Amino acid sequence: MRESFSGSPYCCSIFSFLKYICLIIGAPVFAYLSRKTESIIENNEHNPGWSSVGKEAARGVITALKSCGWQTVYLMALLLLSLIPVIGWITPLIVLFMECYYYGFNMVDYGLARNGFSSSQSMQFIGRHKGLAIGNGILFYLMHLAIPFAPAYAIVAGTLTAHKVKGN
Repeated sequence: MRESFSGSPYCCSIFSFLKYICLIIGAPVFAYLSRKTESIIENNEHNPGWSSVGKEAARGVITALKSCGWQTVYLMALLLLSLIPVIGWITPLIVLFMECYYYGFNMVDYGLARNGFSSSQSMQFIGRHKGLAIGNGILFYLMHLAIPFAPAYAIVAGTLTAHKVKGN
């Protein structure tokens, strides 16, 4: 008897990792979009050279790889927890919020990196403001189901968030 993977945790994990591939491949475009969004907000028409966009894109790739790794570690732990009867019922919701957190983290990090936050400062800041990352990640996650340009919208939202934080 042949089994199908659709609807199983394997299918969701594959979908999750495909989004990370999108984040890695699209890093140069995301870095440019984030920078362009901030220049529009600040009425600054100075377009950066590709070297600064390249540095931000490289950081975006590294951040996406780290996020994918940590998400995998936590996913394995949650997979074990899902075997416990009552806890297993809420595990899918925890996995969804975890995915949204890491996707949002990646999107907000572009703006924070450009504003002088180191990787560790960015992790500390987003760790204190998890709602920003989860909210942005939910935007990315839900739009990814219907709109192929979801990462572009999430980058703009993440840049607006980082810009608002910089202003406070």
